[in-house]
Amino acid sequence: MTDLVRIERDAAAVRVVAPAYTLRLRPGRAQLRLASPDGRIWSDLSLLASVDRSDAVDEAWEIPDAELVETADGARVRFAARSTAWASRVVEIDCLPGELRLRVHVEGDGRLDDVTLLGGRAVLANGAGGVFRSSIEAGALFVPTPTEPVQGIRSSVSGARIGVVGDAERGRLHAVFSPAPLCLALGRDIAPQATALPAGDWLALSVVAPIERMGFTALGYEPLDGGFLLRLSYEGRTVVRGAWTSPDLVLRPAGSPVAALTDYRDDVAAHGFAGDAPAGAAWHLEPLFCGWGAQCAYAVDLAAHGIVPAEAPPGFVLPEGAGAAPDLARQDLYDGWLATLARHGIDPGTVVIDDRWQAAYGTNEPDTAKWPDLRAWIRAQHDAGRRVLLWFKAWDPDGLDPELTLRDPSGRPVATDPGNPAYLAELRRQVHRMLAPDGLDADGFKVDFTQRAPSGRMLAASPGSGADDGVWGLAALHRLVGALHAAAHEAKPDALVVTHTMHPSFAPVTDMIRLNDVLERDVAGALVPVQDQLRFRHAVAHAVLPDHPIDTDQWPMPDRASWLAYAEAQPELGVPALYYVDSIDGSGERVQPRDLDRIARSWRAYRTGLRRRRA
Repeated sequence: MTDLVRIERDAAAVRVVAPAYTLRLRPGRAQLRLASPDGRIWSDLSLLASVDRSDAVDEAWEIPDAELVETADGARVRFAARSTAWASRVVEIDCLPGELRLRVHVEGDGRLDDVTLLGGRAVLANGAGGVFRSSIEAGALFVPTPTEPVQGIRSSVSGARIGVVGDAERGRLHAVFSPAPLCLALGRDIAPQATALPAGDWLALSVVAPIERMGFTALGYEPLDGGFLLRLSYEGRTVVRGAWTSPDLVLRPAGSPVAALTDYRDDVAAHGFAGDAPAGAAWHLEPLFCGWGAQCAYAVDLAAHGIVPAEAPPGFVLPEGAGAAPDLARQDLYDGWLATLARHGIDPGTVVIDDRWQAAYGTNEPDTAKWPDLRAWIRAQHDAGRRVLLWFKAWDPDGLDPELTLRDPSGRPVATDPGNPAYLAELRRQVHRMLAPDGLDADGFKVDFTQRAPSGRMLAASPGSGADDGVWGLAALHRLVGALHAAAHEAKPDALVVTHTMHPSFAPVTDMIRLNDVLERDVAGALVPVQDQLRFRHAVAHAVLPDHPIDTDQWPMPDRASWLAYAEAQPELGVPALYYVDSIDGSGERVQPRDLDRIARSWRAYRTGLRRRRA
């Protein structure tokens, strides 16, 4: 046993005393009291856990006292209540000098459904039954993913969810980073601003395991009436054959939310679960123009006024019925926007053709009504010294053979299936056609909609798919992004793949991290300044993926003043990305010539800094 961890025993309790915390175990209680060294309580941690099977809920009975034994590194707590679903279920907690590492181990056979840690279902000897939870003694909870309402630090009695399933519907807008780092933190006090990241006394709760063992769709923090537990949603897709051990849940004190994320990233890397960032090409850092904001703004202009873009070619007419933003990913419009930018000295190093340049999302063939000769257009951009990224919608099965997809009970394709080798082969073929010199010759991808991961116990896969044996949730998304990244660099060695997968295990399979769509209001209904949201997201990204360049994004903007404030902050925090040319979609305000001149000056200063760093 290390000298840094000691065990103290008396008639009332057993204590573990470490430099970073103290633990107290009392006979007859399935709890551990965790406190900071100064005695302030973090939580009475429940030793209960539930590992549900698809065909059986897991309840504990015959609740024993926890065992505590010395180890070479500190001490280990072992709690082995009887289980209704497994031949054996044991919760272990390694008590190390700077942290606790908790896991649950089961023996038996079955498919995993929900797994709860720091709480679970039980029937106690005194007759109390139902769900038991760990106590909430801290006031704040840090959540490292943007949400609507915007609340990076919230009350500890508010729930949270991190994962790869979500969208813009109420109760689901928590997967802007997908996945976000699996690291929450409890703090003593709630921050006064929605995006503040204050130093202080924090306790991080992080999930650490190899990415291929993360076959769950979400990590949930579930509070109720002064208690909480954590839930991992496996949805019946991980098969237990004989034995299974959960990912480690690591409880570690930290001096700030950013320090908690940095420690988490270091932990994942130290266990070999992260990997290095790819070696990026110099052109990856060039400023970007992404047409999505201009498409959205033009859609607003059309609906309100029937306005034709300033640089549209003579006689420009949209096809009848074309007015939604995806209808406006058109060659003639992009040419007009780039011409406007050129008049103001704005020369993007990279152009992103956004949603929807394809005829079908799942097949990624150009829509020739919008892009009559996309290969020739890309060649013209190359001749002008620019690179071109194509927007890629993850998971969408539109146009694919149903055998390559996950399907609902009616047979309707719901999502692509990265557990199916045949789909991965089709994806590789598509990527070659999009990026290789004998194809469209584009230069990479802006990957979107990674939060649209399939979720549902009803979904069916084709025979031979790994979706029914662990290729699900985070693990499935990693396989999808990894296959896309590998195929992109095979087709074009200096390709750029931009994702919003803000997790250290995705480090080797993404070249750049994008900060994704800006949100709006805090819990009181007040607008949250867009530049504050930018800085919050940058802090998270830099803590968990410190070696990756950051695409600062720029959509949506509520008004012209906010857009300019955001643009002004971009160069110090990552690669500037320009989304607007003619007007702002949030307010309908026109972009002024002096605004674009201001962007041009900002980009010149940014490029001067790049040259100095390279010199």
